Amino acid sequence: MYDQTADTGADRAHQLFKAAERARRGGQTRRALALLAAAHSTAGDNAPLRARIELRRGLLLLSDGPVADAHQTLLLAAESLGSHDVEGAERALSAAAEAAWAAGDLTAYLQTLERPAGRTADETPPAGHPENPAAATAPSGVFRAGMRHVVVVDFARAARELEPLFAAAAHTQRPDDLLYAGRAALVLGDIAAARRLLGRALAAAGAQGVSEPTARILEFLAYAELRAGFHQQARAHAEEGLRAARRLGQRNIGAQHHALLALVFSLVGADSATEHHAEAALSVARPHGLLQVSTMAEWARARADLGHGRAEQAATRLAPLLRPGPRRGHFALWMLAVPCLVEATVLAGLDEDVTDMVDLYAEWAALGADSQATAQLTRLRALTAREEDCDPLYQRALAEHETAGGQFEHARTLLSYGMWLRRRRRPLEARQQLRAALVGFERCGALLWEKRTRSELRATGDSTTGDTVSALGRLTPQQQRVASLVASGATNREVAARLSLSPRTVDHHLRNTFSQLGVRSRVELALLMNGDRTERSGDSGGSGGENA
Repeated sequence: MYDQTADTGADRAHQLFKAAERARRGGQTRRALALLAAAHSTAGDNAPLRARIELRRGLLLLSDGPVADAHQTLLLAAESLGSHDVEGAERALSAAAEAAWAAGDLTAYLQTLERPAGRTADETPPAGHPENPAAATAPSGVFRAGMRHVVVVDFARAARELEPLFAAAAHTQRPDDLLYAGRAALVLGDIAAARRLLGRALAAAGAQGVSEPTARILEFLAYAELRAGFHQQARAHAEEGLRAARRLGQRNIGAQHHALLALVFSLVGADSATEHHAEAALSVARPHGLLQVSTMAEWARARADLGHGRAEQAATRLAPLLRPGPRRGHFALWMLAVPCLVEATVLAGLDEDVTDMVDLYAEWAALGADSQATAQLTRLRALTAREEDCDPLYQRALAEHETAGGQFEHARTLLSYGMWLRRRRRPLEARQQLRAALVGFERCGALLWEKRTRSELRATGDSTTGDTVSALGRLTPQQQRVASLVASGATNREVAARLSLSPRTVDHHLRNTFSQLGVRSRVELALLMNGDRTERSGDSGGSGGENA
C-alpha cells in the first residue's frame, strides 16, 4: 500500500494510518505501532492528522504497552487535538486517565480527571464555563467528572454527577455508553445494577458485531460477579475476555483477565491454576507498569494461602500491599483486601496490631460505597474484640449480611463465627454456623473454603461431610471420563486414543482433576474413584455427567 501511494507526504501518511488500523484490528500491535510511526514521520505539517496518529498510538499502548508511556502520549494527543476536535481530545483524556489508573498513579489520575477537554493543560477556563459542553455531556466526560469526586471520597457528590449515565443507559444500546454506566454503578457499590448494565453492554456489542470493547466489558462484568460472589460466572466471563483480548492483541487487558482468573481459582483450591494465572498476569504487569494487575495477582495468592489455612503466609503477602511503603499496592484495592489481612494476622496469632487497619476500614464502610462493607467491618470487630464482646458482634454481622447480599462474604462470617464457637467448646452452636457456611460456599463455588469448612465441621464431631462425592460431582464430563479411564489403569496415550484427544489434552485434564480432587498420583486417584464407586454401587450407573 505504501509503495502504491502518491508521492505526497499527506497521502502516504493517510494510507499508512489506514494500514495501521487494519493491523490493529487484526491484533498485530507491534506492526500497527511501526506503521503509525511511519505515518507520523510522513504527515509533515498536517497537525490534525498527526494528532489523530498520536491518539491511536496512545490507545494502542494502553491496551498493549507500558501504561506510563501511554499516559504521556495520550496527554500530548489531547493537547494537539485541542479545540478543533473536542470529541477526540475528550477521548484522549479519558484514555490517559485509564492509563494513570492502571499504573496506580493517584496524582496523575486526579490531574487528568481535572483537565478540561478542548483546552491546553495551562489554559484557564472562562468564568462560568469550566468545560466544553460537548465534552462535559459525553459519557466519558460525565464519568471523569464523577470520578473526580470518588477520588476525594465524596460519594454523594459523585452519585449526583454520575446520574446522567444511568438515565442515558435506559434509552441506549451503545456498548460504550452502557460500559460507562456499568462502571459507574461498580464505583458506587451497586453491584446488581453493574451486572445488569454490563450484561446489556456485552449483548449490545455482540448484536452489533462490535469486537473492540468486548474484552473490556467482560473485564468489568467478571469483576462485578466476583464482588457479588458468583465465582463460576466470573470465571466464564474472564476466560471469554481473555480469548477476546488475545484475538485483538490486547495484552494489558488480557493480564487483567489473568488476574481475575487467579482470584477465582484462589477460592476453589486449584493452586496450579491460581499460580499459572497470577504469573501470567505478572509477566505482563511488571514490564508494562500495571500496578492494579500486580496487586490483584498478589491478592489472589494471599487468598489461596488464607483458604488453605496458611494464615501467616497470607499476612506476609498482604501487609506490604496495604501499608504505606514502596511496595504498596493499587489504591483502588486497599480497602477490598483489608479484611483478608486482618483475618490472616489474627488467625496467625501475630503480635502485629491491626487496630489501625480496622479503623481505616471503618472510615471506608461509613462512606456507603460498598453494601457489604458494614457487615465485613463488624466481622473484623468481632475478630479483634474482647472475649465478652465477640458473640454479639458476630450475630450483628450476620444480621447485616442478610440485607447486604454477597453470599461469599456472608459464608466467611459464618465460618469465622463457627470457628470461634468451636474453640469455646460450643460444638452444637458451631455446627449450626458451619453447616450454613458450607451451603454458602457451595452455592458460590468456593471449593477451597468448602474444604476448610468441612475440616472445621469434622473437628466439632460432625462426620457427615461427603467431601469425595461432592468433589467428584464438580468435575466436567470430560474430566470424569479421563479420570475413570486413568483409575482403571489406562495410560495417557490409551486414554487419548479412546476419547479421540491428544495426549497433551489428556494431561491437561488430568492435572486439573488432580488439583480439584486434592490427589497427587494416579494411585491416589484410583483409590478415590474406586472407593466412590463402592459407596454408590446401588446407583443406576452411566456417565452421570453428560447433562451436567
